Amino acid sequence: MIDYIEPVFRPPSEWKSLILQVTNGCSWNNCSFCMYTQPQKQFRAQKLDKIEQDILTAAASGYPIARVFLADGDAMSLPFKRLKEICELINTHLPSVTRISSYCLPRNLTNKTVEQLQELKAMGLSLLYVGCESGDDQVLTLIEKGENYQSSLTALEKIKQAGMKSSVMILMGLGGVALSEQHALNSARLMNAAQPDYLSTLVVSLPLGTERMDKVFGGKFVLPDTQGLLKEMGVLLTNLELEKTIFRSDHASNYLVLKGVLGKDKAALVAQVEHAIKGTIPLRQEWQRGL
Repeated sequence: MIDYIEPVFRPPSEWKSLILQVTNGCSWNNCSFCMYTQPQKQFRAQKLDKIEQDILTAAASGYPIARVFLADGDAMSLPFKRLKEICELINTHLPSVTRISSYCLPRNLTNKTVEQLQELKAMGLSLLYVGCESGDDQVLTLIEKGENYQSSLTALEKIKQAGMKSSVMILMGLGGVALSEQHALNSARLMNAAQPDYLSTLVVSLPLGTERMDKVFGGKFVLPDTQGLLKEMGVLLTNLELEKTIFRSDHASNYLVLKGVLGKDKAALVAQVEHAIKGTIPLRQEWQRGL
């Protein structure tokens, strides 16, 4: 019913949501693992009349719509005024919607006040998926994320102050073999300081090749093998000190599916990883994995 500029990516938990493409691509577009490198994914904001037409099309479909996800890579790069207009259109034409969510780069919130975020939250925009990727400044510099430990923490604290929920993504393997341990340790340190509502881990995927990662890693990027990724996960989980964060490692890129609440399920999750390292529980096969 809606024409999308492909490819379109969404969090696994938004599989039932209306995907509303309010921007195309990513405004930063410099990360070494960037998924928006095709010519048609050059960043631009969608015109408001196109967004309204997509909402009207969805409303006329008759499908029950309870959630809306604002795509693409960082819809929160839009100015507060435009985000407010979009939320107003959703509220008007899709009154059954109970939650609006979006990807969010930490830098997206630099020029948005807590009060503005509170206003958006009151209109239904209540969950932001923050791609921190790592809490390690060396890794973040190498991958050209344009963020650091402190900028990520500042953004997550602002989300909490606004009463919104945050879902943080950490990319396992992002530091390669050489920086695996410090990537896991400092990612745990960032999460401990931020105490996000949700935390998910994905394995870094490079479907368009490793050329950009090879360049920034000084010749060749070496992704940890399955055992290395499991050990990295073990380091991350062991060092996480979270109070009531819902944890998911169930994305299609992961070899081992993990679900629980941290910290009450920490010991059980660490034990699962240890069993996986020993080979006593099954892992996803390569053909079962995907981006």
